[in-house]
Amino acid sequence: MNQSAPPPAQPQPQPEPVDGNPYAQQPADGAPSAPQPGTVLPPPAPGVPYGAVPAPAPVRNNIGLGLVAAFVAAVVAGGVYGAIIGLTKHEIGWAAVGVGFLVGLAAGRFGGRNPVLPVASAVLSLGAVYVGQLVGEAMIGAKETSLSFSELFFQHFDVIQEAWKADADPLTFVFFAIAAYVAFTGARKAAL
Repeated sequence: MNQSAPPPAQPQPQPEPVDGNPYAQQPADGAPSAPQPGTVLPPPAPGVPYGAVPAPAPVRNNIGLGLVAAFVAAVVAGGVYGAIIGLTKHEIGWAAVGVGFLVGLAAGRFGGRNPVLPVASAVLSLGAVYVGQLVGEAMIGAKETSLSFSELFFQHFDVIQEAWKADADPLTFVFFAIAAYVAFTGARKAAL
């Protein structure tokens, strides 16, 4: 029977220190690797207390994009606010705050730090709350009459406005003020 001896064991290449640092070793294949878990790293070099600082994010200042985003947010939030009023038959203050928040957030995130955007956000949120309240009045009126919502809202808009004036109370205008304030401050805080 012919048995051959196993081939002689070849020594495994050992990782070498990188730049004289015994903790940062480079494997035999040449690719650098991270230190092993539990390895105590040496203190940083004198005069360099911290690692590299990343560059700051670029500041957005796109007024057009901010205004478009705020307008779209105002239309959507105003519609949702109107639907809430129409379904519950009540003005809900937190929903008006939500309208202002969404408009300000959209303007700040997409438009940046332009000083026009907080003011535009406040104005757009006022319009969104007003249109939302009119949509709510139209939904309530459509339930009480034989007219559809679209007929009532688009063909008898003057009737909707008269109903809104009759239902408006001081709290209605408080909701306007809160929504405008939240939109203004939200646009300033959300700006990148």
